[in-house]
Amino acid sequence: MGTSGESAIVGSGAEERRAAARSSIYGLFQDALTYPDDEVREGLATGELVELMRKGLALAEVDFTPAQEWWRALQEVGGTEDLAVEYTRLFDAGASGPPCPLYGGLYGGDRMKKMEEAVRFYNHFGLTTSEEQRELPDHLATQLEFMHYLTYREAEALHAGRDPGPYRRAQRDFVARDLDSWIPKLCERLEEHQANVFFLSLFKLLADFLAWDVRQLKAY
Repeated sequence: MGTSGESAIVGSGAEERRAAARSSIYGLFQDALTYPDDEVREGLATGELVELMRKGLALAEVDFTPAQEWWRALQEVGGTEDLAVEYTRLFDAGASGPPCPLYGGLYGGDRMKKMEEAVRFYNHFGLTTSEEQRELPDHLATQLEFMHYLTYREAEALHAGRDPGPYRRAQRDFVARDLDSWIPKLCERLEEHQANVFFLSLFKLLADFLAWDVRQLKAY
């Protein structure tokens, strides 16, 4: 979709700050969960991503406390060279498909229907998946990027004094129907396949964040 490079607006209002922080968090998860090439590993090894995640969660005023061992895992394992090997084992390899696929439609229900629903969400906001990157609408990176976009637009609307309601409703429905419905199942698979502590911690943090975000969105 080409939205992950946008910088969320940081304003003076509390709601605007929270929306901007949430946008940053979704973008950080998207970055952290791409294939860990040299550039990604370097960013993880410096600790910058972990620090930005901590700051984002604080600014968003989350009401859960991430486990300290998760932070240690993200800090200590993130820069190792074998991270790419583990990523391939979990998410890319396998004769009949990877053991822990990053496609939400593979975690129950009619995958084609789920992809069609996701495409309708994207198209409603004038977005399409990238043909160059061959992204599928139910891939985790695509869905995180969409949430990064919606939260950015929410912050932008608040900054301009416009109604953020359409963006909040879209976020609520999309997270509840898609991300929050299959990420916990992915966490279970990661445990079953003895994922390394980095990916297990990162996905558990994502699952907790999504559950928290759904609660906030339903409260509006």
